[in-house]
Amino acid sequence: MSAPLRIGLSTCPNDTFLFHALLTGAVRPRGLELEFVLADVEELNECMLRGELDLAKTSFHAMLAMAERVRVLPTGSALGYGVGPLLLAAPGRRTELPLGREALVLAPGRWTTAALLLELLLERPARVEHAVFSSILPRLAAGDADYGACIHEARFTWRDHGVGFVCDLGELYERLARAPLPLGGLCVSRALDRNTADELSHAIRDSLEWALTHRAACLPTMRRHAQESSDAVLWAHVDLYVNEWTRELGPEGRAALATLARLARERGLSVGTGELVVV
Repeated sequence: MSAPLRIGLSTCPNDTFLFHALLTGAVRPRGLELEFVLADVEELNECMLRGELDLAKTSFHAMLAMAERVRVLPTGSALGYGVGPLLLAAPGRRTELPLGREALVLAPGRWTTAALLLELLLERPARVEHAVFSSILPRLAAGDADYGACIHEARFTWRDHGVGFVCDLGELYERLARAPLPLGGLCVSRALDRNTADELSHAIRDSLEWALTHRAACLPTMRRHAQESSDAVLWAHVDLYVNEWTRELGPEGRAALATLARLARERGLSVGTGELVVV
């Protein structure tokens, strides 16, 4: 028997919601054995860049950098309006742009789309430090950095930590691009044959449809891996990031990927030269 396929997903509620049926066996792919790796999104980016996973939830920034080695699945993307990272300030820091040249800005990983947006949308800060996404909000609250690009659950809980709001990077991007913001999606290695990639895509779509029909059944898996314990926050996360483009990228979603690549390349940012291909 061939080795199981290594599938990477983040611990965020939208991903554990999407994959719950596959994780628990409620949905099974035909003829494929899967091994799941749950990790921080930047860990998944780096694993996929090193070729250690067959399929993974990956930031579109990272995907653009390895476009010649992966294909995008049409299901499973986090893409839309009003979904972007928030730029937040430590207590007592100014909350207007531009940021000071000496400001220390935390970002959730070199290959995250949040890091790409900081370069694309703002005057390049003098000091950027990459940190695990879940550590950024506590570090800001403690005054351990000046600013931070906050993602995932922090979008819903930042007001409880005494930090200041600078801007919504997603809104800035939407004004520039006149398109929805592509944050991340599922990509599959081009080393896999097309039949296997198609079966994985079908299985993930079935898992999503199962989750949408059995929402409450997914909650234990979401709770087990989430950074926040509030069920209200978990469902707010799912309701924001699981949308029509999660089911199917469609023409508008595909165009949004091309727009992100074009804007990044026009600014001379490191996104490679290959074009993303959707399975």
